[in-house]
Amino acid sequence: MKKTIFITGASSGIGKATAKYFQHRSWNVIATMRSPQTEKDLTKLDNVLVTRLDVQDPGSITAAVKAGIDKFGKIDVLLNNAGYGSYGVLEATPMEKIRRQFDVNVIGLLETTKAVLPHFRANKEGVIINISSMGGKITFPLGTLYHGSKFAVEGLSEALSFEMEAIGVKVKIVEPGAIRTDFAGRSFDFNYDESLAEYQGIVGKLFAAFGPLLERGSEPEVVAEVIYKAATDETDQLRYTAGADAQQIVANRKASDDATFLQGMKTQLGL
Repeated sequence: MKKTIFITGASSGIGKATAKYFQHRSWNVIATMRSPQTEKDLTKLDNVLVTRLDVQDPGSITAAVKAGIDKFGKIDVLLNNAGYGSYGVLEATPMEKIRRQFDVNVIGLLETTKAVLPHFRANKEGVIINISSMGGKITFPLGTLYHGSKFAVEGLSEALSFEMEAIGVKVKIVEPGAIRTDFAGRSFDFNYDESLAEYQGIVGKLFAAFGPLLERGSEPEVVAEVIYKAATDETDQLRYTAGADAQQIVANRKASDDATFLQGMKTQLGL
């Protein structure tokens, strides 16, 4: 019997690449997104259900889970991928943008997980894969909101893994590095006020560093491959890094004390 994966944020980037990767390996795929009517590629594939889900709309979450189960009978893997990056100067960031970052990257993830848990509990099995980031283990300047949300994903996933053992469910965290997606475009929100002159230097240096970092990033398919491993290896491994840069940076962070790592980041960025 074919297995089924339920993916949030499947309209582009890692989510779309993962939907194609699993479909190619004969899985059923429930590919969810905010605007399914605009999707052109995934709708052409066999055994793929494209349906609406906005992690800020609880009704759409419930409806998407029901539609997926009605279509394929069972969900085996939940991939919480929907998310975006809010960067910038905290002093210049409106509270509604602060709340939205955590609503999408953290609360939406929890709400989607809650919607699938009764199904997993009834089946006494399932895998939850949460997309974190190397930015859930290390931080860049001006990433207070994004890194805060990804550190939250790391902590909630680790804690959740204990209680999921009671219902036969595994929890996995995937930590991509820089990926050649539209993260710096539609998935990137930057907040800045030019009248706050004191922050001008750090803003300029961060933008100068971000371009080359993203250019050296991995393709989304690299992450899809790691997600597939996490979904199928049947181990109790909790964390998986994706991309050579993530492996190196996370290893460096683990080997360094706070002062050494933070000074290294400042030196690298010319701060």
